[in-house]
Amino acid sequence: MTDRVLTPRNRGFLFLDSHPVGCRQLVADMWQACPAPAPAPTPSGVPEGDGPVALVIGSSAGYGLAATLAGLKRAGIRGIAVSFEKAPTVRRTATAGWYRTAATADIARAAGRDLVFLNGDAFSDSMKDQVADLIEQRFGGRLDYLIYSVAAPRRTDPDTSATYASVLKPIGRANRTKTLAFDDEGVPEVREVETAPAEGDDVRQTVAVMGGADWERWIDHLAGRGLLADGFATAALSYIGSSLTAALYRQGTIGAAKADLEATARTLNERLDKTVGGRAVTSVNGAAVTQSSTAIPGIALYTGLLRGVLGDDLVPPIQQLAVLWDQLTGVAPLALDDEGRIRLDTFELTDEVQAAVAERWEGATTATIADLADLDWFRAEVRRLYGFSVPGVDYTAPVATDIPWPDHAS
Repeated sequence: MTDRVLTPRNRGFLFLDSHPVGCRQLVADMWQACPAPAPAPTPSGVPEGDGPVALVIGSSAGYGLAATLAGLKRAGIRGIAVSFEKAPTVRRTATAGWYRTAATADIARAAGRDLVFLNGDAFSDSMKDQVADLIEQRFGGRLDYLIYSVAAPRRTDPDTSATYASVLKPIGRANRTKTLAFDDEGVPEVREVETAPAEGDDVRQTVAVMGGADWERWIDHLAGRGLLADGFATAALSYIGSSLTAALYRQGTIGAAKADLEATARTLNERLDKTVGGRAVTSVNGAAVTQSSTAIPGIALYTGLLRGVLGDDLVPPIQQLAVLWDQLTGVAPLALDDEGRIRLDTFELTDEVQAAVAERWEGATTATIADLADLDWFRAEVRRLYGFSVPGVDYTAPVATDIPWPDHAS
């Protein structure tokens, strides 16, 4: 494939191509922003200096990418990272996650960490078997940590072959909310959109995709192979968010799935405590611009307004996940709320911050939004998801797009 000059082409918040050099620089910037390594207790049975063995499911984007990079730098992990990305073709670049994974693999290699990157369906039992075989054959037959960060539109149940589809809908009644959009010239518009309520088995299907069923299946699969180390810990990444977005998010179909995820954590926590002296938790993260979040009506507006209130005090995912790893590894005490969840969103949900965001939300119109939200930051964050608007990248230069997936040969 010949080198190409890539320019951003998008439909709303969805971009048709990704920039490999921009994606690589973005990963490098996240690596630099992660706090320096912290001395953590070496897990029992792990030779000094080898680092704990971790599995990150959903490792190529958003908080899963932050979990992978923070785990590498902050906790010195080795192990396996699983994602589902598309390769480059003659007409299209690879997905941004493909290029981010290639960059992450280079960082892991330079850091001297044996991290294997697998591309495929994390919901399938064949992927679970492949991961279990690698843990057994390459990593001494023991897994110390598992981070679960999966957002997907559908899931096929390996037992029944039934395919479930997740939906973004309120429960009980339609929801009308403000949302933020940009026209083809990048001009912002605040409009109102109405989302019809869930019907039929929408809730059940969404829970089947985004709830705790697959996370639990991963634990069962690995436990069945005898691969969970003593003291094994697992965390599923979640979000609660503001009352401003609750009707469509936390109180909607996705919220039902998140509640199921948290219930699964409690079940798994009891089981792991009894079997390996381990622990399962959900980690509630703060707001961020991700490929998943931009698809939810109201979230883009809320996040832009939140940044307008907090400025640089809005904590980026890489710093949040460094805190998560500190708590999982014992560098810092495990700090749980009354529901047994690690809370990384406290900077966002103080009464003072939420009152300021709510005031701006109330006053947000197309005419006022530029004064209330940090639109320059938000637009750049969306473009950076695809490797564009990353400082230090020459976007006039041709770039190679046919980047190979990382080789995991020994």
